[in-house]
Amino acid sequence: MWWQYLIIFFVLAIISLVILKLNKKNFTFEINKLVQYLGGKDNILDTEVNMSRFKVTLKDVTIVDKDAIQKLGAKGIVEIDNQLKIIFGPNARTLKKYISEMK
Repeated sequence: MWWQYLIIFFVLAIISLVILKLNKKNFTFEINKLVQYLGGKDNILDTEVNMSRFKVTLKDVTIVDKDAIQKLGAKGIVEIDNQLKIIFGPNARTLKKYISEMK
């Protein structure tokens, strides 16, 4: 009888791992979209993270698609000169890491 519980546990563990793997792929896809909406990786000069805010310095702010960034889940965007401060919540650090690896 205990082996039935063991089988159920393994099946649930496998399902959990598959879901985590799919979420990671989706997050990477979303980061690629974000870079595209920011004008491409050549338009990004520098990135910083402060708590939940993702600050990006750009060559040309006019080519940024702010509406599309908001649809990705940004809670707010503030533009100051050639910088954008985007509030993404707890994913801000991960965004900086992925974008830094792209460059």
